[in-house]
Amino acid sequence: MKNKWVVILSSLLVLLFLYTGLVKFRDLQQFAGEMRNQVFPKTLVPYITWLIPSAEIGTALLLLFDRTHFAGLLSSFVLMLLFTVYTALVLLHMFNRVPCSCGGVIRSLSWGQHLVFNLFFLAVAVTAIKLCMHANRGNRKPEEKSRYHFLF
Repeated sequence: MKNKWVVILSSLLVLLFLYTGLVKFRDLQQFAGEMRNQVFPKTLVPYITWLIPSAEIGTALLLLFDRTHFAGLLSSFVLMLLFTVYTALVLLHMFNRVPCSCGGVIRSLSWGQHLVFNLFFLAVAVTAIKLCMHANRGNRKPEEKSRYHFLF
């Protein structure tokens, strides 16, 4: 039986990453401009401009399929951890400027609200990972111990 909480939490992550990735791709020129205003080397901008939304959409796609679901949860955790650390560094005034490259309605959040938003989705990813790991401890046959079969 599928864990309904894992389905709900994973669905939230799918919606988040599809939305943010598609918004960035929708206006790739604006996103590239925002990336040029970031604190990392300008030579990375062309790569990061494509990497971030691709990783977000790729993560959403990983979450949709049985065989890749756990990898999608891990990817969600890593992305949200990176975004959360960046937001915390901004709030700690670690950068000379405070650029935001978030898309859509997320752009309208203050940095404090953004941190809470990121922490919420980080907790969603961690909770879903723990639920998957707990649900699959004793549920698999010995020959399936090395594979992950979770959702959808």
